[in-house]
Amino acid sequence: MFYLIFVFLFGLIIGSFLNAVIYRLEAGKSVFRGRSFCPKCKHILSWYDLAPLFSFILLKGKCRYCRQKISIQYPLVELATGILFSAIFHFFVFNGQSIFSLAGGSAGGLTIFNEFPIALIFDLSYWFYIASVLIIIFVYDLKYYIIPDRIVLPAIAVSLIWNLTFEIYLFAYGGSAVGGEIKNLKLSPFGRPLEGWEIIDINYLLAAFGAAGFFFLLIILSRGRWMGFGDVKFAFLMGLVLGFPNILLALFTAFTSGAIIGVGLMLFKKKNLKSQIQFGPFLVGGTIFSLFFGKIIINWYLNFLL
Repeated sequence: MFYLIFVFLFGLIIGSFLNAVIYRLEAGKSVFRGRSFCPKCKHILSWYDLAPLFSFILLKGKCRYCRQKISIQYPLVELATGILFSAIFHFFVFNGQSIFSLAGGSAGGLTIFNEFPIALIFDLSYWFYIASVLIIIFVYDLKYYIIPDRIVLPAIAVSLIWNLTFEIYLFAYGGSAVGGEIKNLKLSPFGRPLEGWEIIDINYLLAAFGAAGFFFLLIILSRGRWMGFGDVKFAFLMGLVLGFPNILLALFTAFTSGAIIGVGLMLFKKKNLKSQIQFGPFLVGGTIFSLFFGKIIINWYLNFLL
């Protein structure tokens, strides 16, 4: 429980930073330079004005200096980041879903911390980074109708490097470090243990190019009316993160939920057939859903078919 609380608080702090990133990206300002300020009155904020979530509650949702309302986006992003970080930590560590837990660590405890602390930190850092990217894309596309290259392209580069170095690290050290054989460290998309050099597979690259190619085809067929190139690049990132067949579940979830919400908005006359609907948030939702529940749902589906 202590670890979960710590991770949640850490997520709140990162969420506060993500709010600054979202604002500064759109305003064309440096993400890392300059102190935080109120978007309304431009007053520099003190450290006690920046306590994630708690400052919003104590200030009753208003700026201390100009008394203008603070956007609900700020506490929601902070809370969402804290919850998502906690869920990642619990799911990938305590539930044995971390690749290092698959390597032989204790699923119910934190034995893995003692045996493989650097590797586990490396693992969690990547997933926390991806979670942060997903939250930024969700909010940014929802507000500004664009998926920023300054967020997606670095995430693609990081994912490519992470996949490569992670595979090499496991192949070189994983088996001997935790007393298991290398073939038990990673499973194929259908649960078959990978053996030998198959561990350095191209599953994630194929998923990335397949997803990006699908969206590129939609752009061609619709002449740019249905999708944008931001969706293509984000789909490539999704493939690198999820692999096959999880990418299929993510896309199915995104298109299904997008269709349901779109029809609902038209029924309530909030949108019409010519209206532009941001698809990035649905892709983010599909990615998160597939990340946590993809294995369960896909296994159920395959068992149902067979």
